[in-house]
Amino acid sequence: MQNKYFIFFILFLVSTSTVFSQKDGYWDKTRATSEEITVSARDRIVIKTQDFPEGTTEVVYRITLLDKNQQMAGSLVSVLKAIPDPTGISQGSAGAVFILSKISGDDKCKYAIFSKEELATKYKADGKTDDACLVKDTPVSKDAKRLSAEKSACMKLNSGNLWFGFESKNWIMNQKIILEVVPWVDSKLSRGWTLANRKSIIDQCKTSNMAQKMTNSDDFCVCILDKIQSKYKFNEFQKLLPMERSKAFKDFGNSCFGETTLSKGVYDDLRKQATLFAKLGKQGEAIMKLSTIINDGKATALDYNAIGNSYILTKQYGKAIKFLKEGEKLDGSELLIKLNLAHAYLLNDNYASAKAIYKQYQSQNVTDSLSWTQKVKQDFEAFKKVGIKNDDFERVLKLVEK
Repeated sequence: MQNKYFIFFILFLVSTSTVFSQKDGYWDKTRATSEEITVSARDRIVIKTQDFPEGTTEVVYRITLLDKNQQMAGSLVSVLKAIPDPTGISQGSAGAVFILSKISGDDKCKYAIFSKEELATKYKADGKTDDACLVKDTPVSKDAKRLSAEKSACMKLNSGNLWFGFESKNWIMNQKIILEVVPWVDSKLSRGWTLANRKSIIDQCKTSNMAQKMTNSDDFCVCILDKIQSKYKFNEFQKLLPMERSKAFKDFGNSCFGETTLSKGVYDDLRKQATLFAKLGKQGEAIMKLSTIINDGKATALDYNAIGNSYILTKQYGKAIKFLKEGEKLDGSELLIKLNLAHAYLLNDNYASAKAIYKQYQSQNVTDSLSWTQKVKQDFEAFKKVGIKNDDFERVLKLVEK
């Protein structure tokens, strides 16, 4: 009994893996080629397939030579209904036998497949198959194959059609050849989202203001691409007016920004970059990074303190006061903001306002281990290193040391 259940379990695993490995697409019977061709004795002829639909990744073709008055037993389209996935055709010899015609005549022919019309035309004139993507040099009465973009040069190079060239090996009588070609359409690619088209959207996203705020914008741009692919076919998206495409990018960008952890990560990265620039003395770059955070409405009190400090170090005291007061509104207890505001008043020739702040907090610590007085001394030394001098520095130090 246990063996029985074990066998059922193995069969279940096999069937499940087959289902999950299937490709997502369909055989397009409306674009299938089905031609009955008469080839004169010792002649060559070229047949162009129907236009392959967008998203065609592989085709299955069948060639059958019939004797006079013979009729096909069943079309290739009807046969392929039983094969939901083209990979099933290649899984062992059974698949290939399955799609071969049940009947064929005694006549035989050679054939070649071309990916471009000019190459097929040349073959018809001189019979040379050097430029063919597939050649059957041994005369056959029937043949069938699957051509995939992964393995076949015919599908890698094709421009939406294939050209089949036939050469009769009957020296006396005409031949009747049945050519059938059925395309397999990948569901996603049928919407026009080829690798190149997807890359064009990613590249466009990378240049957006939002993406440029990020150290790594890959996840953000892939999110936007997924949303655009879901809503539009590629051609539909391309036909939008420039302002409509721009709005789509903005709307999807805002959605992606809100749906993921990107938002916090972006602003954390901007803060790290601003801190690094400030340490390197590149206060202008630090101000730019902090301004982005502030303009997006994501600033904390410490962000306002940091930008205020950078404005002080670049001698933009009025701007420093403006931003430090904004930070004070967010957190009135943050002494780093209070101290920088005192510095800005002092350097902006407003000693009275500066003195009131210096005196008010002189007995407190700005951090758990740094006193107000120590921080004042550190800041004044930093100011002197960048060329900021003030006659009242000593006056302030005497005030806070009392």
